[in-house]
Amino acid sequence: MKNIMVAQSGGPTAAINASLAGVVREALLCESYDKIYGAVHGISGVLEENFMELNTPARVHEDFIKSLIHTPAMYLGSCRFKMPAPEEDPGIYDRIFGILEKMNIGAFFYIGGNDSMDTVAKLARAAEKKGSPIRFAGVPKTIDNDLVNTDHTPGYGSAAKFIAATMLEVAHDTYIYDLPCVTIVEIMGRDAGWLTAAAALARNEYNITPQLVYLPEVPFHRAQFLEDVRRELKRSKNVVVAVSEGIRDEEGVYISAKEAVADKFGHMQLSGVGKVLENLVKRELGTKVRSIELSILQRCAGHAASAQDLKESCELGEYAVQKTAEGETGFMSVVERVQDQPYIYQIRHSGLQDIANKAKAVPRKWINEAGNDVTEEMIRYIRPLILGEARPEWKDGLPVYLPVAHLNHTGE
Repeated sequence: MKNIMVAQSGGPTAAINASLAGVVREALLCESYDKIYGAVHGISGVLEENFMELNTPARVHEDFIKSLIHTPAMYLGSCRFKMPAPEEDPGIYDRIFGILEKMNIGAFFYIGGNDSMDTVAKLARAAEKKGSPIRFAGVPKTIDNDLVNTDHTPGYGSAAKFIAATMLEVAHDTYIYDLPCVTIVEIMGRDAGWLTAAAALARNEYNITPQLVYLPEVPFHRAQFLEDVRRELKRSKNVVVAVSEGIRDEEGVYISAKEAVADKFGHMQLSGVGKVLENLVKRELGTKVRSIELSILQRCAGHAASAQDLKESCELGEYAVQKTAEGETGFMSVVERVQDQPYIYQIRHSGLQDIANKAKAVPRKWINEAGNDVTEEMIRYIRPLILGEARPEWKDGLPVYLPVAHLNHTGE
C-alpha cells in the first residue's frame, strides 16, 4: 500500500480545512492508501521535510474530523513559494521526488488557489517526464472565486456570507442617524469583483443598501462616482458604497495608487481605496463620510461560515482521493452547477493544464450598464452558496477550533 501527502497553500479561508478533512476522511476509507502525511507550510514543508501524520489515533476519530471542518484558516499552514518550471530548475524536482519516493507516497494533494494549481500542474508534468507513478491532484480554494473551469471555489461562499451579513449590520448602524452620511466599505478583490458583488445580498424588504457597488471589471471614473453619490444622497440620507480594493481607472491604474495623503511630516502615505474615496467625498461633497476596510476579517470568519460551502469543500477533497485511487492524475476537482433553484450541483474534475495561470472575472453582463451595481443574475448565482449555518462547538462564549500551536514555533 502507498501513502498519501496533502498540503495547503495561499491565503486562508473559512473552508479550506473542510477540504483537508475530506481528503483525510476518504483516505481512511480507501483501501489503496495507508499513512496520511500532512506537509506543514505547503510545498516549502515538503522541501524541508516538515511533516505530521494525520492518521494517528488522536486524529482519525470523527470528533477530530468535525472540528477540522469547522476550524478556519489552515491546520497545516501555508506558504507563498513560486515553483520554477521543471526545465528551469530540475534539481528542486529531483529533491521533491526523492523525498516523496522515500516516504512511499502514491498520491499528493495540494489545496489552494491559482498559484497552488500552478505548482500541482508543474509537479504532474515533472512526474510524467520522470515516469513517476505518483499521482498529483489539486483541490480548489480561494475567497477570490477566480479559478476557471469550476462554478465557484470553496471559501468564497463563506466569505460572501460574512460580507453580506456585515453589510446588513452596517445598514442598521447607519440608519439610526438623522443626518446625511456616506459609508464606503472596501472589500477584497484586487482583480476580480466576486466578493464585492456579494454585498448586494444585504438588500431586503426594508434595506436598500448598498446603493452603489463598484467592481474592478469596469473602469472607475471619479466624476461619475461623485455624481452617483450626489444622486443617492437626494434619495436617502444614508448612502452605503461597496467597492473592490482593486478598482482601476480607464487607463488600468489602481485608484488607490493615484492618490496619497501626507502625514504631519509631509511624507506621502499611500492609502487603501476606501480611504481615497472617503477623502474625495469629503473634499468634493462636504458631507459626513467614513470608510471601513473589511481586510482579513472576511477570510476566516469560521463562526459565520456557510454550511453549503463547508459541505462542498469536504466533498471536493473526498472526490480528489477517489479519482487518484482510480489512477487519475494532473487534475483539480471542480463544482459543476446544474441549476440555481433549487440549487443542484455535481463534483467533477478538470485537467490542470486548463486551469493553472488563468483567472475568472465577473461577467460584464452581471454588472449593470452604469457600472455601479450588479444584476439579479449575479445575485441568483451567489445566493445558494451562502445558505446554511455552520455549527462549530462553542465554549465560554467563543467558538472552539483545533489548536494550531504547531504552526507558531521559531525552531529554537
